[in-house]
Amino acid sequence: MIQAAKLPRPLRLSDTLARQIEDWIRDQGMVPGAQLPTEKLLCERFGVSRAVVREAISRLKAEGCVETRQGLGAFVAARPGQGSFRLLREAEATPDEFAEVFEMRCLVETGAAELAARRRSQTDLERLAAALAQMERALAGDVDGASADDAFHVAIATATGNGQLARFLAFMGRQFSESRQPTWDASGLRSGRAAEAQAEHRRIFEAIRAQDGEAAREAARAHLVSAARRLGMVSLEQAFPLPMASA
Repeated sequence: MIQAAKLPRPLRLSDTLARQIEDWIRDQGMVPGAQLPTEKLLCERFGVSRAVVREAISRLKAEGCVETRQGLGAFVAARPGQGSFRLLREAEATPDEFAEVFEMRCLVETGAAELAARRRSQTDLERLAAALAQMERALAGDVDGASADDAFHVAIATATGNGQLARFLAFMGRQFSESRQPTWDASGLRSGRAAEAQAEHRRIFEAIRAQDGEAAREAARAHLVSAARRLGMVSLEQAFPLPMASA
């Protein structure tokens, strides 16, 4: 039986408050430059301590949602959702949010695999083959191949020939590098999770090598759905069902 990965840890109170303040800014229709209530008023409104408010404001500042001015307080820097973007870290995400990011990956990465198959160069193919071979060696030696797994997906992004898409997928890959650890850790190697993932990588590679865009899209979709299943996320399998096995 495939063991599910450990569920994300609960959010810290300051993380939850940062989201609540961001939602409140949006609901109030506050425009850039509008001043937020004082720390004391925020404490009273949300029922938390000043330390929690300060941590939440620091996070919103780092995300480009608010700015602070010495001696004056905090101000709206950009409309919520327009200042900057980052994926939730696994430690921060609820199971539903974690599944949503995988769903987003499925939508974007399947298209990238198709584009890579249609546009790949010989250099791209060599880069993919090198990462694939490194994962084969990791499997044979029962060692961690997660970094090679990362490199394989970065190589697919590069092979699209679309610089913006490659940057976005590289960003997503860095954010979700940890999600590959349960595949390549000691338990993943013993249970067959790594071997299963590598078989999926081979199918993606062969489709890209054959310049078969439709097959590459399907292989990438099957890989992501299977990866979600290995992490215990049934919802993605329901949204992007794998085809029924032939009799």
